[in-house]
Amino acid sequence: MQDPQPDFRPIPGAPETLAPGLRRIVAPNASPMTYRGTNTYLIGTGGLAVIDPGPMIEAHLAAILSALRHGERITHILVTHAHLDHSPLARTLSEATGAPVLAFGDATAGRSAAMQALAESGMVGGGEGVDAGFVPDACLPDAALVSGDGWQLEALHTPGHFGNHLSFAWGDMLFSGDLVMGWASSLVSPPDGDLTAFMSSLSRLAAGRWSRFHPGHGAPVERPAARLTELRDHRLMREAQILTALRSGASDAAGLAARIYTETPAALLPAATRNVLAHLIDLEASGRARALMPLSEKAMFEAT
Repeated sequence: MQDPQPDFRPIPGAPETLAPGLRRIVAPNASPMTYRGTNTYLIGTGGLAVIDPGPMIEAHLAAILSALRHGERITHILVTHAHLDHSPLARTLSEATGAPVLAFGDATAGRSAAMQALAESGMVGGGEGVDAGFVPDACLPDAALVSGDGWQLEALHTPGHFGNHLSFAWGDMLFSGDLVMGWASSLVSPPDGDLTAFMSSLSRLAAGRWSRFHPGHGAPVERPAARLTELRDHRLMREAQILTALRSGASDAAGLAARIYTETPAALLPAATRNVLAHLIDLEASGRARALMPLSEKAMFEAT
């Protein structure tokens, strides 16, 4: 598989200045799902905000604390969503600094009624690593403002990749978490992921005038409007492929993924299967497909 961002080669643990008042530290957790690792952002001078402390890795905690310059302190810890590569270090960092942990809510917050019903029926995620014990010190509703020492962030509830997913606007820049990345499309895995919500979040962001996105993994997105269009068109293309396949016979998500994601490495096929399942659930909700049994990872679907 070709490297999507060959020039993005950060040194894990080494702070990089991206703009005045903005630094990035990449965690040492590279993988097929996290690319080079989780991006942790430090915003401001003096009293700092930290966005996405990352996974529970002691070396990354040490890197964040070592990045503090003379007179700097961490006053706010913000979490985009409760996956294990973004949120677990938040509590330890809070204990070390006294800064509160802020997020939309716990790991189940922000689910739509449809996704909550799926969760209650016993459907679980595909092993993406939910930080099930995550609980913030305070919840940030949509459009909440968080202010610090010369900086202000606006929390935008942008579910789709995860129910409690927040993006953070900083002027005309956006910390987009795992909703919008440049190196790959976002995983949408029910019931934590919700394709209907994902498409709505893309549309919401498309209404803004952004200069740059800083994602949870990978290099900055330098053309946000174009990337949002690409992601929307990508999902519509997958939808069309799934409907075409279903018209030739009923199938489950795994069977469809194997037929559609022909160039995807085997290690990523389980994630592709979860994305297909998200599409199938969305297509059933809109009446374009029908489940032949109760919704589950193994459910068979047909076109209507």
